[in-house]
Amino acid sequence: MTQLPPTPQEFPTYRVQEFLPSFLLGWGLGALLTFGVRALADALLTTPCEGRTLLALIVPLLLGPGGLGFTALNWRRASRAALGLGLVMASLMPALFVGARDIAGLRGSGCAGGYVVLAPAGGDSVSSITLRVGESRELTGRVGGFTPQEYPGEFRLNGQGSAADIVVTLPRTAVRAGEVFPLTVTVQPGAGVNTYTAGIQATILKDGRTVSADGTLEINVRPAEVK
Repeated sequence: MTQLPPTPQEFPTYRVQEFLPSFLLGWGLGALLTFGVRALADALLTTPCEGRTLLALIVPLLLGPGGLGFTALNWRRASRAALGLGLVMASLMPALFVGARDIAGLRGSGCAGGYVVLAPAGGDSVSSITLRVGESRELTGRVGGFTPQEYPGEFRLNGQGSAADIVVTLPRTAVRAGEVFPLTVTVQPGAGVNTYTAGIQATILKDGRTVSADGTLEINVRPAEVK
């Protein structure tokens, strides 16, 4: 007796009147979870920084992969698949949108920290440079991640190399947020051929708390040029 091949599964047809209500229900549940978790966290978290980054990310991370997994398991059931897709949409809007806004607020308040942008004078930002032994390079720095309105005071500057032969010179010791300042990185004669780092830190005191912005530059040291 000849055995018939199995009938291939057809992709299900989703009707709007069946799909849309479940999709909106999934989106509504995701939005409700987003703002419910935020309200609960606001009642439990007593500090402006601790736990806020996790709060901003946890709901989108749960709704997005969770909704996709739920949809994949129920793709032949239109109403359930639509519910999962609604959760995925809620992970983007409002969950991810609100989370991104919260993280931006944390950075502006100093909770997420700031950064120091390093660049050649008039050039784009760099993360590494190459210098020969005994050579110097003039760069510029800028304190980012903070606004002068939120931090009207001056940031105290400090620079240091990862080895004694890497010298960071800062003509100015204090700058305001967003202000460009000069600096010079020097590889002293006698330095070994290696890869070093130079760190620039800007700190300010606000509401009794020290807030910092940091920048790191990788320095590839090559042998001195033979003349």
